[in-house]
Formats: sequence, structure tokens, C-alpha cells
Amino acid sequence: MNDTRRILIVDDEVSVTELLSYHLRQRGFEVTALNDPRLALEAARSFRPELIVLDVMMPDLSGIQVCRLIRADASLKGIPIVFLSAKTEEGDRIEGFESGADDYVCKPFSPKELMLRVMAILKRSNEAAEPKSMQVNGILMDVEQHKVEVSGDPIELTATEFRLLKLLLEECGKVQTREKLLQKVWNYENDIETRTVDTHMRRLREKLGEQASWLETVRGVGYRLVESR
Repeated sequence: MNDTRRILIVDDEVSVTELLSYHLRQRGFEVTALNDPRLALEAARSFRPELIVLDVMMPDLSGIQVCRLIRADASLKGIPIVFLSAKTEEGDRIEGFESGADDYVCKPFSPKELMLRVMAILKRSNEAAEPKSMQVNGILMDVEQHKVEVSGDPIELTATEFRLLKLLLEECGKVQTREKLLQKVWNYENDIETRTVDTHMRRLREKLGEQASWLETVRGVGYRLVESR
């Protein structure tokens, strides 16, 4: 991995930031670690990380709040975010994804597993997008400009939602299994997080509005985007 890759860690536990900083630096990353979430937004603006590891449960400002602030900043909204949290219930994970996170890792965590997840996210975000646009029905995607319009109106998508919609547009008419989506969009090689797909698909439908009717659920299999006839 290129040693210019930068990662920001925000966790109020010093032991966690020290552990993660050690493992990431061992892999050649440049790391900035914070224990005060109130400094996270300014640090992200100045450090320009290519990924943020963010604890959910912190005093003064929660990871959910920090994530929403980052997603609201036009210059930062595309940075992948991995949540760390001792909150393991499904509802907590859904809240994390809905706030804009790209992945959710429960504490206590394996540093090795977290490193693999970080590498997978950076790998897919590093893949150069071909300069092109795609349109299906009233959905228009400009891949090069990273913009999406629905019925002529621009919509805001997270980096993961953008990759998900891009794959559905590229494979229009073909059923995409949850397992394939996990592999192509999240770079996961197993099916332990299939609910992640459903959560993101629900959020994508909400953002597509009236055009969401073209996004079909194939019961027991997965999803597909269909063209109007």
C-alpha cells in the first residue's frame, strides 16, 4: 500500500487509538489520531484523510454526530467512514449506516479484521472510474463528476450508495444477489453482512423517490434495476 495513504482515527479511548495507529503505520499508512471528537471536523479538513475510523460512543459529540457533520461538508462527504462501537444491536448498526458510514465494526474487535476491512474499502475507492455517464429511465449518473440526477434533480449519495447504484446501472436488467453485491460493492467474500445490503438499498430507494419503482426486490435472491418498457 502506498505510504501516502492517510487515515484519521477518532476514539476517546487512548488505548484504541494507539493500537490502531500502530497497526496502520506498520502497513505504511500516515495516521492522525484524536481522542477529542470536537476536533474531528477541523482535523479532517486539514489532514485530508482517505478513510476515517470513528468511534460511535464518545462524550460531548457522538460518532454519529461527527459522521453527519462530515457528510454535510461538500469537501469531505466522499471520504469512507468505518464506525467502531460497543453497541452491537441491529438497530445501532442500521443507525450507523443511515448516518453515512461505509462499514460498522463492533467492539471488542480484531485488529487484523479491521485492517482487512480498511484495505478492502480503500481498494474499491482507489479503482479509477471510467469517464462516462449512464442513464436508465429518469436516473442519470455522471461517473466522472460523481453526480446523480433523478428526474432532472440532483441527489446526494454516500460513496457506498454511489457504488451500489453504479453497479445496478451497469448491470441493468440482471439480478444481483446480496452476496454478489457484498463482493462487488463492499469487497466482502462472505455473506455474514447481507443485512448491510438491505439497509443501503432501502436508503437508496428513499433517495431515488419516484424512480425507486424501477428497483425491484427479487425475493430470496437479491435486487435488480429494470428499464421502462
